[in-house]
Parts: sequence; C-alpha cells; structure tokens
Amino acid sequence: MSKDKNVKAQEKFGEAVNTGKLEMIRDVVSEKVKDHDPADIQGPGAQGFIDFFSMMRTAFPDLGVEVEHMVTDEDNVSFAYTVSGTHKGEFMGVSPTGKSFEVRGMQIGKFEDGKLIERWGATNELGILKQLGVKPVK
Repeated sequence: MSKDKNVKAQEKFGEAVNTGKLEMIRDVVSEKVKDHDPADIQGPGAQGFIDFFSMMRTAFPDLGVEVEHMVTDEDNVSFAYTVSGTHKGEFMGVSPTGKSFEVRGMQIGKFEDGKLIERWGATNELGILKQLGVKPVK
C-alpha cells in the first residue's frame, strides 16, 4: 500500500512542477526532508522546493518534466526524466535568450507515509547552459 501512496505523492510533485501549482508540494514533502543534492538557491523543507521551482518557472514558463522510467519499492521512488523549457526569464544570471533546452536527469526519493523525506538527484545543468548558448568563462 505504501508503494502506491509514494508513487502518487511523486506524481503529485511532478504535477505541481508541470502546472506551476507549486503549493501542492507541501502536501507531499516533509518539512524535515533531507535533500542530498539541493540547488544553490534552495532552502530547507517544502518551501525550498517551492522557491527553486518558482525560479525555474520564471526562467522557463513552459517548464516540463516527463518521467521516462520509474522503479519503486516500499520506501523509494526512483526515476529517469527529461526536463525541457524555453528561456524567457533570467536563469543563473543569464538574460533570456528565447532558446529552448531538453536534458535528462535522475532522482531517487525516499518516502515515509506518502511524503518525501530524502532526495538524491542530478540534472544536466551544463547541458541546459550549452543549449541556451552560454559560453564558458575562460
């Protein structure tokens, strides 16, 4: 039963990101969540995820995350995904380019009673910057 509950929680998180209804994240993330790979601007708890995805949706209003493959057990939901968007707002100090990106990432989420309590993950941030045309600093 907890396996299905955890998958539904992960799906709700994804729906929040894809629709911009980020307050839904509070329903599925523990306030004591431990993110092993937080973004630089990410604070603690559900609010940290809301702040991060608010920034991402400002930079990429059409931000979308599509799960490509998911593996679950009683406590964990792991998945590979594709994330995409069009650069319409500032991102990491870069003014909007109007260019689109599509990169892959992976995440492992540990759940307890339908709430995310630990997260490990990575997205190809360099790939995003390259597709936006950002040149490396020499």
